[in-house]
Amino acid sequence: MKRILQNGIALAVVVIVLFIVVPLPLPLVDILLVVNISLSMLILVITMTISDALDFSIFPSLLLITTLFRLGLNVSTTRQILGNNGNAGTVIRSFGMMIADQNIVLGVIIFLIIVLVQLIVVTKGAERVSEVAARFTLDAMPGKQMAIDADLSSGLIDEQGAKLRRAKIQMEADFYGAMDGATKFVKGDATLSLIITAINFIGGLILGSLNGVDNVLEVYSIATIGDGLVSQIPSLMISTATAMIVTRSVSSGSLNDDVVQQFASQPKAILTAGMVIGILGLIPGTPHAALLVVGVGLIAAGWWMSGRLERQKAEEQAAIAAAQQPAAEAAAATQPAPGDYYKDINNVYGLLTVDPIEMEFGYSLIPMVDENSGGKLISRIVIFRRQYAQEMGFVIPSIRFHDSSALGTNQYAVKIRGEEVARGEILVDYYLALEPASPAGEIDGIETVEPAYGIPSRWILPENKEMAEIYGYTVIDPLSVMQTHLSEVVRSHAHELLGRSEVIQLVENLKRTNPEVVEEAIPTVLSYANLERILRSLLREGVPIRDLGTILETAVDSLASTKDLDMVTENIRAALSRTITRRFCEHGQLRVVTLDAEVEKRVISSLTKNEQGIYLAMGPDLMQQIVTQLAEFIKKFNDLSQTPIVLTSQVIRIYLSRMLSQFYPNLYVLAFNEVTSDVQIQSLGNVTLSNEPPARPVRKAAAV
Repeated sequence: MKRILQNGIALAVVVIVLFIVVPLPLPLVDILLVVNISLSMLILVITMTISDALDFSIFPSLLLITTLFRLGLNVSTTRQILGNNGNAGTVIRSFGMMIADQNIVLGVIIFLIIVLVQLIVVTKGAERVSEVAARFTLDAMPGKQMAIDADLSSGLIDEQGAKLRRAKIQMEADFYGAMDGATKFVKGDATLSLIITAINFIGGLILGSLNGVDNVLEVYSIATIGDGLVSQIPSLMISTATAMIVTRSVSSGSLNDDVVQQFASQPKAILTAGMVIGILGLIPGTPHAALLVVGVGLIAAGWWMSGRLERQKAEEQAAIAAAQQPAAEAAAATQPAPGDYYKDINNVYGLLTVDPIEMEFGYSLIPMVDENSGGKLISRIVIFRRQYAQEMGFVIPSIRFHDSSALGTNQYAVKIRGEEVARGEILVDYYLALEPASPAGEIDGIETVEPAYGIPSRWILPENKEMAEIYGYTVIDPLSVMQTHLSEVVRSHAHELLGRSEVIQLVENLKRTNPEVVEEAIPTVLSYANLERILRSLLREGVPIRDLGTILETAVDSLASTKDLDMVTENIRAALSRTITRRFCEHGQLRVVTLDAEVEKRVISSLTKNEQGIYLAMGPDLMQQIVTQLAEFIKKFNDLSQTPIVLTSQVIRIYLSRMLSQFYPNLYVLAFNEVTSDVQIQSLGNVTLSNEPPARPVRKAAAV
């Protein structure tokens, strides 16, 4: 019994198919017709109460099953009408009498209108909406994937959350793709209903005449119309449900909640409509009573809704004022006058403090930071700090937030060690839409540039968000824009944030788990100052310092043979090859640009040694050739949305990296021994020496 219940749907589909072949008794036909109507009504109600189409993801399959169910019943009722002298059961006769009892011609006309409404209006519209929704959903998938990756990299979501969102995007694509095909069943069902109705009517007249049935026209007309209605009413409800479920993409609740909420938020429109209808009711020749009743009703409803909205706003403002008043009074009571405060010279010294990171805001952006006003920036930074510590092994210092009258109302600025390094501007009530390479359509908005990555973008209104995603734009909320910009600034200046106190704290943390290595290395072999230089060099080039034990062990071994900290750092990078490979490799593949052997020889020959150490004294011609060719290769990396990497030998890596960082700050230079052997290296190009012009011949001097 349990196995039968588990496979009940499959068994039901098989039974439905048998309806086409096996004749059914009239009582069972009546019950199944009522079940068909009830099931269609249930599906329609469900589509109007759900808030997300994926909440009813079985709808495409259910659409096929219900269509097959109706067709099976159609065949059974046709067999009864043609083979039982027009008697197809109580349900069909009741529906037929309800429409065609008084006037058969009127009944036929009403039935045809119902069929044409379903076929031309509802079914055709649902088919078109499903087709467009499927196409736009598939076109928007890359943009949604980029948005998930951006949220993951900024720490807004974890890996599990990213997997769930990616799975939902895939489910949406599968759902709307299935809906695009399933609507063809609805259209075919409506068309076939017309054909079956014609067969029932014409075939009934012929068979009834041959069998000598009394009132053959009336009997078969009522039976045909009843059968058509019993079939078309569920079909119309299913078609309406199909159109309803594919148009629920912008909803945040059930249809009832959305209708009530959105109409109630527009009292002025209701008042205007009521006044217009009332004026029409005063014009001579119009139906005064009906127009005045409707007009007065709309005016009363709009007036009541307007008063309700004003009361809600007043209550919200009063609640905010009541919450802010105690805090303001307490702050005013505890804060001394500026003149009295700075009479104490020790308080003046507090002005000399330089914070590692500061973030200043314009007046309009303060609610995004203030937790008392619902601001979430601080909580997001906490998530980012944890993620960055796990990724890079460095804990970001505390960030100081404060407002600034020197900034515009929508501006913010980021300072490192007291100096501004980045500035941006956001519009709080808008969304930022990042333009794709080839958008499917143009969206209205204010043109701007995304502050973190410099991507051309537009500030768009919230109501245009869904359409922008359909067109392929990546849409980001203002808080995420600001948080992402801050995160990128911190990443690019992490080496400046690492000070002596942070290094000591990292060493003390390692001492808890690996005290032997710390005792051997610090301070007898490696001082805190030199360790700080090494760690800063690694962070400057994006190398994680989380494995501090390996860094100290390699530094101790390297300092036994050389005192050059640059060479020590290169040996540490080689020891961290797995970490570096994981940092820059994607899906087991590393896309790079390489240097021609002749170029490497020229670079090596440009190395010069003096009292301060080794430096690169490269000629301007060679430098110009390398920089120019790399500019073309970097465009390829940008098209692939990947980090540009130059792969070279260990001998020149550090010197080449320092030179190229002046031209391309986001370019990374790796050595061959820093990449593990299990990675597939794909070269996107090779920097070569261009053909130099032949030397100008020297004219010999004439002999004297």
